[in-house]
Amino acid sequence: MSRVYVVVVNWNGWRDTVECLESLRALNYSPLSVIVCDNGSTDDSLHRLRDWVDDHGVDCAEYSAAEAESGGIAGLDPWLVLVRNGGNLGFAGGNNVALRYTLSRDDFSYAWLLNNDTVVDRDALSHLVRRMEEHPSIGMCGSTIRYYADRDKVQALGGGHYCRFVGLPWHYGRFLGGRTERSRAERWMNYVEGASLMVSSRFLREVGLMSEDYFLYFEEADWAERAKGRFELGYAPQSLVYHKVGRSIGTSSNPRRKSYTCDFYNVRNRILFTRRYYPHALPTVYLVLLGGLLLRILLGRFDHAAMVLRLLLGRGKR
Repeated sequence: MSRVYVVVVNWNGWRDTVECLESLRALNYSPLSVIVCDNGSTDDSLHRLRDWVDDHGVDCAEYSAAEAESGGIAGLDPWLVLVRNGGNLGFAGGNNVALRYTLSRDDFSYAWLLNNDTVVDRDALSHLVRRMEEHPSIGMCGSTIRYYADRDKVQALGGGHYCRFVGLPWHYGRFLGGRTERSRAERWMNYVEGASLMVSSRFLREVGLMSEDYFLYFEEADWAERAKGRFELGYAPQSLVYHKVGRSIGTSSNPRRKSYTCDFYNVRNRILFTRRYYPHALPTVYLVLLGGLLLRILLGRFDHAAMVLRLLLGRGKR
């Protein structure tokens, strides 16, 4: 069977990461290795993860980011690779350290990027691999993602559609009750939801790593844009993943509950992505953001409104 590397980025979330690892240990797929990249956590995550490794007798190697990117120790093939990134590199940066490890070792067919606040069904990986192997033109493939706290509720069926004129992605399947044809989902998608995203080794070599310009959000859409005309997007309906959603940074679709960090990167990256790929849509995106600014004022979220105004004026900083 094709070798898979599973990539998980941890930032101050060791409890979620441990639960994710427990579900990965129950997978019915082999051969696989798991890479956990810690993004400079301050909650004692590294010690907690080491304790879990010791308590469960897990075969593990630990590297610095530089050691990992050079492929680690030749001939050593543990189930778990724990990487100290040394700082918060963001979603793409954290994943890219692991992806450089896989490319340096050059012994795999697929890499499965998985959020640390997910748990997976035991055959989730098998279905992803099967879909990509039956249709080799697929470079990125997604899962059926359901909410961890309400497993009958769908977050995304594979991925979604980015609407360029409002600058927003819409996850496919949220209002379909999980019932759809795979072909219909794949026709509708123009990005794969990053909570569970598999890429082929050929995709990585031809398209390259994730863009680190965004820090959080829009990385999947950027990757898909860069792959247009070379690879298709796929969906494996029976690959089930359960997502806790926004445990690290307060992600929420409700403007009353959205954290400042979540709000900042959503707005900033809508502008960045639009300017990069759809500059003709900037006027409508700015109009939508102006409406969002007024909504934040009405909700009394004046610091968020000031942030949006600074970004619209080109004065926002990371």
